[in-house]
Amino acid sequence: MWGSPGLLLTLALHPALAVAPARDYCVLGAGPAGLQMAYFLQRAGRDYTVLERAPGPGSFFARYPRHRKLISINKRYTGRSNAEFNLRHDWNSLLSHDPRLLFKHYSAAYFPDAGDMQRYLGDFAGRLGLRVQYNTTVLHVALDKDRRAWNGHYFVLTDHKGRVYRCRVLLVATGLSVPNRVDFPGSEHLEGYESVSVDPEDFVGQNVLILGRGNAAFETAENILGVTNFIHMLSRSRVRLSWATHYVGDLRAINNGLLDTYQLKSLDGLLESDLTDLAILKDREGKFHVTLKFFVEEAGTNQSADAVTLPQDDSDNFAMRVAYDRVIRCLGWNFDFSIFNESLRLSSGSEFSRKYPLIRASYEAKGSRGLFVLGTASHSVDYRKSAGGFIHGFRYTVRAVHRLLEQRHHGVAWPATQHPITQLTSSVLRRVNEASGLYQMFGVLADVILVQENATAFEYLEEFPTQMLAQLESLTGRRARHGLFVVHMEYGRNFSGPEKDVFFYDRSVGHTEDAWQSNFLHPVIYYYRHLPTEQEVRFRPAQWPLPRPTAIHHIVEDFLTDWTAPVGHVLPLRRFLENCLGTDLRSFYAASRAAHRGVIADDHAHLEDHAHLAAPAPSSLQG
Repeated sequence: MWGSPGLLLTLALHPALAVAPARDYCVLGAGPAGLQMAYFLQRAGRDYTVLERAPGPGSFFARYPRHRKLISINKRYTGRSNAEFNLRHDWNSLLSHDPRLLFKHYSAAYFPDAGDMQRYLGDFAGRLGLRVQYNTTVLHVALDKDRRAWNGHYFVLTDHKGRVYRCRVLLVATGLSVPNRVDFPGSEHLEGYESVSVDPEDFVGQNVLILGRGNAAFETAENILGVTNFIHMLSRSRVRLSWATHYVGDLRAINNGLLDTYQLKSLDGLLESDLTDLAILKDREGKFHVTLKFFVEEAGTNQSADAVTLPQDDSDNFAMRVAYDRVIRCLGWNFDFSIFNESLRLSSGSEFSRKYPLIRASYEAKGSRGLFVLGTASHSVDYRKSAGGFIHGFRYTVRAVHRLLEQRHHGVAWPATQHPITQLTSSVLRRVNEASGLYQMFGVLADVILVQENATAFEYLEEFPTQMLAQLESLTGRRARHGLFVVHMEYGRNFSGPEKDVFFYDRSVGHTEDAWQSNFLHPVIYYYRHLPTEQEVRFRPAQWPLPRPTAIHHIVEDFLTDWTAPVGHVLPLRRFLENCLGTDLRSFYAASRAAHRGVIADDHAHLEDHAHLAAPAPSSLQG
């Protein structure tokens, strides 16, 4: 049957079995991450396709957030003309060569409407001519072993019409789309964030209980705050304020009206309890009551509110003794594992891996070589640490993945610029003062400076994943044989956390000798004589983002995030670099500052002489 005539007969009878030739790259999903990767693949001239189930890109934003206001800032004015610097404060634009495709041209609102994002993504895909196949719902993804394939197998994708697609590398950018649910007695009575009414009129005069403690929960509360009798919010954890944690996924100020009404005693309130210990009961009038699961299990099959013990029966001041008209579930989202064959090993079954796929710091799946996870679904790498789950972060992690693929499959080394060693100080200063990728993906992406033989020159690599540092040579195609610097952005180690007082008096550090105690985001430069080993990366000191270096230098925090002060920033940095390399970088420093500031070199040399007396040399290893 499967000889040549039989094969033709079978394909004629079953056209859905016809398999298109294998592509190099398949991108699953045409949201922001998928389109960003498509852009890089297209610019590199690679063979790729994007498969999208909806009729257009960015379908998530057609429905979410439910109340339409994004919490990603659209800061159109910074007083600066540097495009890279301005991206630090533009949380919505994707990376491209086309200045028309900056989000500031699509909305004047500081917190834009979700519809503007969908319109922007449509233009991004259309103007750049990205190869997206819409109305294609992939239902199953499996592996086909083949030693001739790049990674020892092909990825086989089957869509809703039975069409089959094969690719050598699979880039999954489907986001988090499955509502997170908690199973407890009465959970069938809950309304989900994904379907609950957004019309405040539907909540007039009602008692509302919201399960959850994130932005979706507070966004829902904000919408109905003025019409309800009261809103109670219940979650197992305390509220995390983004300004305290420095994590943009925690509660943002734009949504925190309920905190005011709670603390100012206007009937609304926040409560903490493990949801799995509770139960929701419905009474004869359709009202809902909160009780303990233990009481429901004691009552057996009769689970009506009139038959089951309520906590207030034993404790008459039980906080949730009132009846509720609505109970709304706002518990976040999980990755959709349902379409992926178990052979891909994307989930281990643990609680965290039910939310995110199992991936490495390189964003490659731990169980399937050649499968990379992009965008929001890749946030496990920096969850609650950096911005990798959001556009202003993952636009840079997607670029990093593309650079890894270019080296692995096409022999294109990680981009690098080469400079004489006399330009080292200025190169570091330019990046820490302008670079958006370092700034937004603090603690995750870092610049790497590879010192050349005899410290006469260096190569500068931008935005490399720090946790892959031990594998830098194989991943980038670059050599690190004569020492290296890693340029990193960090907050103070004790300055971020849900219980931190980030407004304490004297929180700012201003003296260069105390730079290692800086609290706000600031540059930290690590120096290694040799490339760290895998073991050194894995067993680095607790709370250290990188292995213990040969030497380390903190550039003191700056209120304006402008690290150009000759005495406070530039001179201590130059001295640190000189101490590490055993060379003098002064001649370039004087000339460059003269060119930059428009003053003569002699004046800077004079200033430098005074600074030499005023500022002590940094120690070789600080805090």
